[in-house]
Amino acid sequence: MSRTRHFYQPKEGHGLPHDPLNAIIGPRPIGWISSQSADGQRNLAPYSFFNCFNYRPPIIGFASSGWKDSVANIVETGEFVWNLATRSLAVPMNESSASLPHGEDEFAFAGLTALPASLVNVSMVAESPVNFECRLSQCIQLHTADGEQIPTWLVLGEVVAIHIDLDLLVDGIYQTAKAEPILRAGGPSAYYGISEALRFDLVRPDARN
Repeated sequence: MSRTRHFYQPKEGHGLPHDPLNAIIGPRPIGWISSQSADGQRNLAPYSFFNCFNYRPPIIGFASSGWKDSVANIVETGEFVWNLATRSLAVPMNESSASLPHGEDEFAFAGLTALPASLVNVSMVAESPVNFECRLSQCIQLHTADGEQIPTWLVLGEVVAIHIDLDLLVDGIYQTAKAEPILRAGGPSAYYGISEALRFDLVRPDARN
């Protein structure tokens, strides 16, 4: 099939009004990460580069552009919590992204309740219907194909405890759409939701000889 395409090499610029990369790779789940420094200072921040990378043990990860408080706290203590960002929590989630002075509490700034976790010494967002307690497994500074280090860190954590609101379990099955997760899209302000009406199912094909 013949198509007219826009072609560019990222190192030379995209030549468009806005970089399309994070609009193409999207929508993306939100890494709403709570952490705590060794001296007990809480931190809460959303990251748009986030996902799950392994089943057993479950490992999730997020990337931080710059050595931010979240990364510093996690490397210092070895612990963090991921909190599910939902439609009803969109505004406080966004509020928690504010660049506050060092030491100011994002939980308080966003009007959220800090709930002690069970196995890690980090506060969870009580209003979030799902929380993953995590222990740091790797913190990796990214580098280019040429080996040049860039100021972005990939933080990976093993999920050691999971909290799920019982309303989201129907006959023991987690209801993804019922949770109303919000997903990050491109540009400075675009988000998406999901609905059961948009669901479709595919069965993995059998292996062919």
